[in-house]
Amino acid sequence: MKITDWPVSERPRERLLDKGPDNLSDAELVAVLLRSGIRGKSAVDLARELLARYKGVTQMLEADDLENIKGLGPAKRAQFAAAIELARRALREKLEKAPALTSPQAVRDLLRLTLAARKSETFLCIWLDAQHHVIKVEEAFSGTLTQTSVYPREVVKAALRMNAAAVIFAHNHPSGVAQPSRADELLTRDLKDALELIEVKVLDHFIVAGHQAISFAERGLL
Repeated sequence: MKITDWPVSERPRERLLDKGPDNLSDAELVAVLLRSGIRGKSAVDLARELLARYKGVTQMLEADDLENIKGLGPAKRAQFAAAIELARRALREKLEKAPALTSPQAVRDLLRLTLAARKSETFLCIWLDAQHHVIKVEEAFSGTLTQTSVYPREVVKAALRMNAAAVIFAHNHPSGVAQPSRADELLTRDLKDALELIEVKVLDHFIVAGHQAISFAERGLL
């Protein structure tokens, strides 16, 4: 049955306008973006299949093979890309307006949105000024599926270039295991020691895996 044949009170777009987006399921929100389904499937049915295939919203929106999905033409893929980029920009604006340490949830949300769907390891630096406002979110290094080469010398050079006073590091684990490895701990220590020489403080290092963002600081690993 087409969504247009549903009672008005059950249609995702009408429910969003009447009740607000918080009252819609993930599938209903995706259906609003899709606008229409395909023969034999409503937009909600198609949305549910996509969410199941990609195991959640973030990986679905950032998937690199959406062109292979029947019913997802260029227009719908463009809408997905625009939606996730707007979310990223909104989170960055939030961090720029308030010190990062007073917006820990915004930091986590931005990192999950940026890193969760990456298929290879990516290392981010969130450079901060003396008041801990964001100067820049920089993708510093990327590597293979299991290893990223991060050079302390290059990180120090970036800190000087940014005139930063502090930094928050983050990288993803494509394996889905959020626990910091021994190599992660050693890398963090090396980066912290190198940055201390130029009086730049490492505030945290996050490991992102799926929907988790594990903090070194919260675990006493800094």
